[in-house]
Amino acid sequence: MASLIITATPVAGVKVIQRVSRGDERGSLARLFCQKELAEAGWHSPIVQINHTLTREPGMVRGMHFQHSPHAEMKLVSCIRGAVWDVALDLRADSTTFLQWYAHELSADNGCALLLPEGVAHGFQVLQQNSELIYCHSAFYTPEVEDGVHPLDPELAIEWPLPPHGLSARDQQLPFITRAFSGVRC
Repeated sequence: MASLIITATPVAGVKVIQRVSRGDERGSLARLFCQKELAEAGWHSPIVQINHTLTREPGMVRGMHFQHSPHAEMKLVSCIRGAVWDVALDLRADSTTFLQWYAHELSADNGCALLLPEGVAHGFQVLQQNSELIYCHSAFYTPEVEDGVHPLDPELAIEWPLPPHGLSARDQQLPFITRAFSGVRC
């Protein structure tokens, strides 16, 4: 029996992963990662890093972040406390969904995760106080190739459910998309 239900989204390669929770009177168990099952969704690398974030206030936005090749990374993002509006933005030059975004609510209650392939930027907005995320990464964090796009770029028109605030100094400096932007190569 599958532990994960994989659903395609309108953005090429981005998948919603629904954890199947099994429980009894003692509690429950849900698998966060299964390489065998996620291979069907496109996960093709080992997990080399797992990160944890805590964001305190509803409305705060983090992102939109990615890493360039040769350290482009896949991410599997899960919410373990609270709730977030999780956003995937396709920046791949050769993608049929270039510059399209998809968002999905991830929460501790709904058991969903978002799988993002290389070349897809990631960001989120906190919907509940003290929300926590766990990220599985297929590549190590490499500051020399980290990059991003401004999460409030009007050209992208990301629909944040709450008034956005709390951008870090780094995220405030991220560039806006221009006509000259031809995408990233993975």
